[in-house]
Amino acid sequence: MEQLSAAAAETLQQWLEDASIDEATKQELRDLKDQPKELEERFYRNLEFGTGGLRGVIGAGSNRMNKYTVGRATQGFARYLLEQHGDKEGKPSVVIAHDSRHFSPEFSLDAALVLAANGIVAKLYPSLRSTPQLSFSVRHLQATGGIVVTASHNPPEYNGYKVYNHQGGQLVPHEAEKVIQYIQEVPSLTDVKKLTREEAEAQGLLIWLGEAEDQAFIDTVAARSLSRELIQSGIGRDFKIVYTPLHGTGNLPVRRVLEQIGFEQLYIVAEQEQPDAEFSTVKSPNPEEREAFTLAMKLGESVGADILIGTDPDADRMGAVVKDKDGKYFVLSGNQSGAIMVHYLLSRLQETGTLPSNGAVIKTIVTSEMGAVIAQHYGAEVMNTLTGFKYIGEKMNQFEATGSHTFLFGYEESYGYLSGNYARDKDAVLASMLIAEAAAYYKSQGKTLYDVLQELYSQFGYFLEKLESRTLKGKDGVAQIQAKMTDWRSNPPQEVAGIAVQDVLDYSLGLDGLPKENVLKFILADGSWFCLRPSGTEPKIKVYFAVRGESLEDAEGRVERLASAVMSRVDAQ
Repeated sequence: MEQLSAAAAETLQQWLEDASIDEATKQELRDLKDQPKELEERFYRNLEFGTGGLRGVIGAGSNRMNKYTVGRATQGFARYLLEQHGDKEGKPSVVIAHDSRHFSPEFSLDAALVLAANGIVAKLYPSLRSTPQLSFSVRHLQATGGIVVTASHNPPEYNGYKVYNHQGGQLVPHEAEKVIQYIQEVPSLTDVKKLTREEAEAQGLLIWLGEAEDQAFIDTVAARSLSRELIQSGIGRDFKIVYTPLHGTGNLPVRRVLEQIGFEQLYIVAEQEQPDAEFSTVKSPNPEEREAFTLAMKLGESVGADILIGTDPDADRMGAVVKDKDGKYFVLSGNQSGAIMVHYLLSRLQETGTLPSNGAVIKTIVTSEMGAVIAQHYGAEVMNTLTGFKYIGEKMNQFEATGSHTFLFGYEESYGYLSGNYARDKDAVLASMLIAEAAAYYKSQGKTLYDVLQELYSQFGYFLEKLESRTLKGKDGVAQIQAKMTDWRSNPPQEVAGIAVQDVLDYSLGLDGLPKENVLKFILADGSWFCLRPSGTEPKIKVYFAVRGESLEDAEGRVERLASAVMSRVDAQ
């Protein structure tokens, strides 16, 4: 019979003996006494606080999301905030928001009460709010930091905990490393300080946020509209939008902003309108996947919708569906939506004479070059960052501090977009508005977004991308992913699918002034590329592919040949 490792057994015993851990949690662990593999998974390590925070399966154990791991992380974050900001006038403050997942309200309040016990004012949203609103609120309320409890589009058994700095951005590595150190230095769970809700409220250390902050966010997003007059002059009466929040936080803010700028025909997918921690109508609450739009497509057909829009549970990712030339639904990829929005945004600014001469578009290293080529066409400078919107936010901070560039748009292929300086994280509320008004704007010219995409291909080149991923769960999965990365790093191919490998970029070495990260990118002689990257939020290795063809058919052939050759090696390892 498989045995528990010594380290896991020791940590398990500590939990069972810890007076600060409730009896229900201990009983959950005792009930697993005949399942050593499960106990090993729960206790072989502490749940890792990555650069974005915590994310894991909900349950009892040091390697699970629960009130104790949340409390420990918050104690470390509190020490960091007090060290960074404790000597400034007034008490430090942290804004906290949460999504619709299991235990999200409880974890949010737990974090608030730990902060309060450390003398930090917790400003808490009482019900679900989007991640971009959290980022905005940190800046708007001039808080010291932020926390959002969410696991984005992970399966229902997951939850997570992301922390933000005073600029409203997720912590970048040098900040996160300090927080990680402080979390690791919390001696035991009994050393986590915590007030009761009544104590925190009585001492003015727990403040509840509400409608005033909500409206400030909606007004700020709506101010980014480029075609409000056109929409309100008439086209907004006839343009039909189907929207699904996929049981998450987007329902109210997306509706409010679309209505505020003048769209009158907005149809909500009723089966997916209400918060549901089980996301019971979808396999995955992820607008990157066609299946997530099944019910939206059905509603779209019945009402004759011009566009379908979906947002993930914490409303930081947006996906859109339009009809192709044959009237069939076409799911825009993150790269395609990004390219369309870059073109729409920059062309409209140019039309109105408001395109700045020092404008910049920021994208990640795994994002298509199509948007970059379009941005450069309009005279904007394009900058690349590592994967993760925190790096885009960091660039925005540099622009703000130096005045060197005007931030126009930031995006990543995984359906994350931002325009405007009001936040430092991707915003599906803003993206829903931009893609909808772009579609309405082009409809006024007799075109669909599919037509616009084909025009962009014809003008700038047939860029096509593909993403493959392999899920490898648990302790063994972590080792397998690392072994695959080591193999590609130590044995790089000379050619792939008959095309010579021209360059290998190993970002673990800290290339181009970027932070070190476990990412490999292979550039081929024909300009195509592929990239291997372990996910920072899921037990996956992700492989990205990008090509540029002479036609759409040529690009499709190139990307399939490239993906087939690479994945055959990935799967054989």
